[in-house]
Amino acid sequence: MREDDIFFDDVGSYPMPKGVRRESLDKKQYLQLVRDVLARKSAAGVEVPTYPQFRDMIRMFMDPIEDPKLAESPYRIAKENAKIQELEAVPTGQKVRVCVTGPLELYISAFGATNYTDILFSLAKSVASFLENAKDAGVMAVASLDEPSLGMSSNIVFSEDEILEALEIASAPCRGMDSEVHLHSPLYAEPCARVSGISIVGIESAANPDYLLLIDKKVLEETDTYLRAGIARTDILAMTARLNDQLGVNLWGDMPRLEAEVLRQESPQVMKKRLDAAYRQFGARLRATGPDCGLGSWPSQDLADRILANCSAALKEFRKERKL
Repeated sequence: MREDDIFFDDVGSYPMPKGVRRESLDKKQYLQLVRDVLARKSAAGVEVPTYPQFRDMIRMFMDPIEDPKLAESPYRIAKENAKIQELEAVPTGQKVRVCVTGPLELYISAFGATNYTDILFSLAKSVASFLENAKDAGVMAVASLDEPSLGMSSNIVFSEDEILEALEIASAPCRGMDSEVHLHSPLYAEPCARVSGISIVGIESAANPDYLLLIDKKVLEETDTYLRAGIARTDILAMTARLNDQLGVNLWGDMPRLEAEVLRQESPQVMKKRLDAAYRQFGARLRATGPDCGLGSWPSQDLADRILANCSAALKEFRKERKL
């Protein structure tokens, strides 16, 4: 990736093949499924695909962290055990976006509205170990901390200083490289920009374009931090509910029409307008783009692929106009 270019990545989750259940797959079959989906994402034009998150974003990390056989102390996994199984499926020579659920998200899943800072920091050290191992394995092009509840959940009762310290610990292995934090709210975008291990703040700006108005470009410049702007909506349930109201139908009972209406609404032209708007506001501070969030709730792999392909087409046209 060129340092002056905007790259296209995805957030992670992706539909399972029709009729397939993850629980029915052995390890070999599961890794082949992950490998197949990485290939599908690349074929759709995703430049830095995330390993597909078919497992629960909390349990895939908390289960090993809480396993006393794998831990060196409570909520502190031993570094040699902090492995992400899906990365075993990454083809030789390919690098991916490695998404690890952040320490705040992990903490509130287990402890809710409490403030045991020692446990929070232990979880942050565990997150850092997962990222460090992925980096050492040579498969990580982009790192990401997934913190969707930050700025939204009333269960997070830590002070801002404690939150930022946890993010500093978790993101420490990512200093000096493209490292994102994935947020669902812009309220913590500027504080996250001050974390030394975070270089890109990701915002869901396709579904919520006004979110970008809450981010000060000067803060990004002062902290030498960049923006990831979402240009494709992924809230398929809300999108379909609105279309049902507009059209007076139930699109869930007519899947071909649902797909056609969604693709009409989320066309390359619509996505490029969103990308143009983000670029007008942030210019060179815009570093990454793609769908708002994951596509795991979408009804089919084919529709997910077509949304990703529309993102790719929008970015290609954007680059063509600017000769990037």
